[in-house]
Amino acid sequence: MTALLSHRGSLAQRVKVQPEVVTYPGQTVILRCQFPDPGKTELTQVSWILEGVSGRTNIAVFHPKFGINYPLSPVDGRVSFMIDPPPLDNPTIQITDIQMTDEGKYICEYATYPSGNEQGVTSLVLLAKPANSATIIPVPAGSTPVAVARCESANGRPPAAISWVTAVGGNASSPGTTQNSDNTVTVRGEYWLVPTLADNGKDISCVVTHRTLATPQTFPMNLVIEYPPQVKIVGYDNNWYLGRTNVVLTCQADGNPIPTTVTWRTMSGLMPDPVQVNENKLTVLKVDETVNATFICEVRNRLGTGRDQVTTAVRGE
Repeated sequence: MTALLSHRGSLAQRVKVQPEVVTYPGQTVILRCQFPDPGKTELTQVSWILEGVSGRTNIAVFHPKFGINYPLSPVDGRVSFMIDPPPLDNPTIQITDIQMTDEGKYICEYATYPSGNEQGVTSLVLLAKPANSATIIPVPAGSTPVAVARCESANGRPPAAISWVTAVGGNASSPGTTQNSDNTVTVRGEYWLVPTLADNGKDISCVVTHRTLATPQTFPMNLVIEYPPQVKIVGYDNNWYLGRTNVVLTCQADGNPIPTTVTWRTMSGLMPDPVQVNENKLTVLKVDETVNATFICEVRNRLGTGRDQVTTAVRGE
């Protein structure tokens, strides 16, 4: 049970309440209030007042002569004194079927004679576990900062905190928040950087911290940086002599998305007869004078075309 604290007025009268009560939607909460040892102070009336999103409203009133009254309020029909009628020195109330919009300050206020009004304030804190998610944003390599990852913590209360863990250089955007109609909050964050080929596949994690989570929730991801094919022809050893058989050129390509088309051609436009092409490999079955040529490999993906070329020189036997 949460300890009751005293709120002292100028004449040292005391109203004991819980400073904070934490709950979830749908539950029943008990808000305790006591005025111990009134001594010569006469307790004439007690009122519970809600300071919430819609303003300041009386929600429950008890007067020894006029009885109990529950004024029209956001908690009307759900609030009641625990004892009917309540003792003036212990007017504890309960609120059933708690809703997100019930969050606020609940004031237990006494009208006393001759001291005047005395009160204590309880903060009712509503918790809502958010739905957390994170996504990678595929982007082309470039020279200006862009968002490469996004993180969202939806419909939580209180607002979640979003942070990022990564070794790549960049910056987290200032979180954006949306106040939902049910008093929950959605928080969104992005990670921005200048995307380069070297960043593709690098690790990045979104970390969501929230009061309802025992430990932060982490979303590990890998950056997706798109770029046209980077092409290199390998295999030429500068030792193509007449009659040599089965020499191979390989067209190596790296691109994101994965290249879809590989094309071999020569500078002259004619492919020599001894040449066979199989996807990224060009094989010369038997070297002759016709393979004195410049071979070009072109590789395409959605973002563009990359190419490399090699000029072969045939040596005598």
